[in-house]
Amino acid sequence: MTPHAASEITEALCRRAPVIPVLVVEDAAQARPLAEALVAGGLPVLEVTLRTPAALEAIREMALVEGAIVGAGTLITPDDVEAAQGAGARFGVSPGATPMLLDAARAGELPLLPGAATATEAMALLERGYTVQKFFPAEAAGGVAALRALAGPLPRIRFCPTGGVGAGNAADYLALPNTLCVGGSWVAPKEMVTAGDWTGIAALARAAAGLGR
Repeated sequence: MTPHAASEITEALCRRAPVIPVLVVEDAAQARPLAEALVAGGLPVLEVTLRTPAALEAIREMALVEGAIVGAGTLITPDDVEAAQGAGARFGVSPGATPMLLDAARAGELPLLPGAATATEAMALLERGYTVQKFFPAEAAGGVAALRALAGPLPRIRFCPTGGVGAGNAADYLALPNTLCVGGSWVAPKEMVTAGDWTGIAALARAAAGLGR
């Protein structure tokens, strides 16, 4: 899969909803009801970060939920790409980008949303054909002002800002012409997941699904 084709797929995913939940799943038994709540609230595209031992099993479980489009986040190495695909991930997200990671995603036919934090990193990815990128860590890298500044010289790139994005500032990012959607964990707070408050999470998802519309 070429980077251009990958970006076409990730752009379509980003346009499905204004927010992609970024999920850290500690217990795979919670994966399916969590995915069901988020999808019911209007957020079908889900990113499960590979930060816990339960992550791959969580991807497998969420992939069984009708309407869910499940991807793997925090892809760092070629092994991560292989593991994510083996678990059923339909796309991948990385905090940054290295030649080995990009090559692995291309060889494995995994649509990748690669991360960039600077103009140079964004240009390097554009040079390879990635027109849709993750802006990370968004707030630490300058936030809305930084992303707005990139829009002028890099009009071909569209971003999914993630990192420090929450209910209080998501709309500011979504108002930018170069933002397709945002990624954030606020729609599935750890305490609500632990408590099994799926109704509450669905309500947060509904509120997030209405942003920028």
